[in-house]
Amino acid sequence: MRDELSVQTATLAPPVSAGELAPEEPPVWRAAWESLTRNKVAFTGALILLFMALVAIFPQYFVLHSPYEQNPALGAKPPLFVDRETGYLFILGTDAIGRDLLSRIVYGSRVSLTVGLTTVLISGTIGVLIGLVSGYCGGWVDNVLMRIVDIFLAFPFVLLALALVAILKPSLFIVIVAISVRIWVPYARLVRGSALAVKEMEFVTGAKAAGLSTPAIMFKYILPNVLAPAVVVATLSVGRMIIIEASLSFLGLGVPPPNPTWGGMLADGRNYIDTAWWICVFPGLAIMLTVLSTNLLGDWFRDFIDPRLKGVD
Repeated sequence: MRDELSVQTATLAPPVSAGELAPEEPPVWRAAWESLTRNKVAFTGALILLFMALVAIFPQYFVLHSPYEQNPALGAKPPLFVDRETGYLFILGTDAIGRDLLSRIVYGSRVSLTVGLTTVLISGTIGVLIGLVSGYCGGWVDNVLMRIVDIFLAFPFVLLALALVAILKPSLFIVIVAISVRIWVPYARLVRGSALAVKEMEFVTGAKAAGLSTPAIMFKYILPNVLAPAVVVATLSVGRMIIIEASLSFLGLGVPPPNPTWGGMLADGRNYIDTAWWICVFPGLAIMLTVLSTNLLGDWFRDFIDPRLKGVD
């Protein structure tokens, strides 16, 4: 009796469509958000970077004093120092010539984030275009472009950047150019290798048979399939660019004073490490947190783009 009832129920039940059997996949942005929120470490890094971005965009809302105002009488004061005459609070203390350390760190974030993001954008664009043309065209075009890549690889990056900044007048623009002139090489080699494989696939052959032009095939069919690895490299390179900018500023070849930079603050405080540790420690912590956050977010993005790379370094 029970078996007959089951057969009748199954017979009377409406047919189930394929769409109902297979749940609809969420949009990419929603899947990325859910993946990021599940990864607590990467999500923490994203929150830190968001806070750093807000600080860099709206620094006036996060400081109490001017980053340029000097007061030698208040030089090298410790954190949470209160000036009895004015009642001003210096949360992170002051540097050797009495400038508010917190204000200089906040305004210095603008330089570091600007250099980090801009150099990655410029060098990534140049490298992707060169790698795309080299990989798709092949032949003498590939040989010429790859020999140019070999020439740039022959120069040590730090020495090349130091030479450019030393020859030209140091400024924010020159620092960005000096870093970008060499960083595009890894993008070019990575995209070239991917383009060599993609251009042999059937959909590219079909596009050629349909009579599409070379630029249309490169940018419509090949570029979307080789861009993901370059984006992953870009996210992991932001932190390195920040460290390079801080290194140039530490050597006195970065953005010139009185503009506050984290590397310049480290250079100013190295002579006071025994008596005023906070002048070096707090800018160093700012560099460490920013670079660590970009690396954590880059690791998550790499795993999200290609889960096969999870745990592979």
